[in-house]
Amino acid sequence: MNSFSRRTVLKGAAAVTSTLSMPGILRAQANTLKVGVILPLSGILSFPGIATRRGTELAIKMFADDGVKLDVVFADTESKPENGRTAAERLIRDGATVLVGAWDSGATISAAQAAEAAKVPLVVNVGSAAQITEQGFTQIFRNFPPSSEIVTKGVELFKNLPRNNGFNPKTAVVLHVNDTFGQVTGAAVKGAWEKAGVDIKILDTISYDARARDLSIEVSKAKATGADLVCPITRVNDAILIVREMIKQDYNPMGIYGPSSPGPYEKAFTDALGKYGDDYMTSVPFYDPTRAITKKVLERWSKEFSGQRFELNAGFGWESIQVVADAFKRAKATGAPELHAALKQTNIAEHPMFGGPITFDTKGQNVNIGIPLLQNQGGKPLVVAPDSIAEAKVKLPMTKWADRT
Repeated sequence: MNSFSRRTVLKGAAAVTSTLSMPGILRAQANTLKVGVILPLSGILSFPGIATRRGTELAIKMFADDGVKLDVVFADTESKPENGRTAAERLIRDGATVLVGAWDSGATISAAQAAEAAKVPLVVNVGSAAQITEQGFTQIFRNFPPSSEIVTKGVELFKNLPRNNGFNPKTAVVLHVNDTFGQVTGAAVKGAWEKAGVDIKILDTISYDARARDLSIEVSKAKATGADLVCPITRVNDAILIVREMIKQDYNPMGIYGPSSPGPYEKAFTDALGKYGDDYMTSVPFYDPTRAITKKVLERWSKEFSGQRFELNAGFGWESIQVVADAFKRAKATGAPELHAALKQTNIAEHPMFGGPITFDTKGQNVNIGIPLLQNQGGKPLVVAPDSIAEAKVKLPMTKWADRT
């Protein structure tokens, strides 16, 4: 039974507050830290938002078992960036002295403005736009890398993949969603390509609306380039649309590789596409399957969320609470100033996500996050590089759509 209360604050034109269904809801105690967690729990980003919430809830339970008492309130941005600030303001008024969020970069920047005004620390769970730590915010602690870093490290791994008779791409086409994340990441790809010395020419860059329900024109444009490699920068819904359209148009490049592309490793993607989701590659922050703490978290996850997948969103949701719990234990106080001071001294060596210790530089950025290369195989994402944590060998070229049985 949980020793904390969890509520969901639904934000929009009219705010609606509801209490999560769970037994034994208790009032927050004096030695309990009140935490506000901002996520897209409805709207077009709800799949990853809910996955992040599951990881957050798992961490709350696991740290409660260790005596860390957290009173956690969830606020829904409805996948609207502008709602980040209103959600943060509401949580702060309700007594939260530390915030976590907001998954989407636009909503995170919006929430950061409220956190800055109130001098309440904001621990960023997921959010890759460089602006998050480049606008002079003093309350930001981001445990997630900027897009440019994800792209640069991922492209370097991709460059070093073995070539063979069927996989030796010379040309590529980039498709990217046109929201804050997509535009920033799309702009970073060309620079990372050149920096890494990738001998693959980018023939075209094609953008599309984040709420598009039909990407036939965009995929047709990509196919017309004749590119050997397709590089989509997506969310989960549009990643599904792109693959389905590639199947319809019988577009069979040598490979699909999404640099810094969320979505393809999510259960919603592999469930929707089945065998057609295999061979898709992406480079994103991900958990280290070799670590003891990762195995412990995965074991508990399988009991709490049977049938669900622990991936990037759940992993950084889990670590966001680990960062908060660690600061709370060291601060021995619930006040925002004390928590802020403790967060600045964070140094967590044992954590699930791949990379070095969780620490924050003067801008509030954790610079020690690693970027593995993933490939969907057998209906699930597996780490294929670097070799030190690889779970499987990479399979290229990708199997043609018509040959999948």
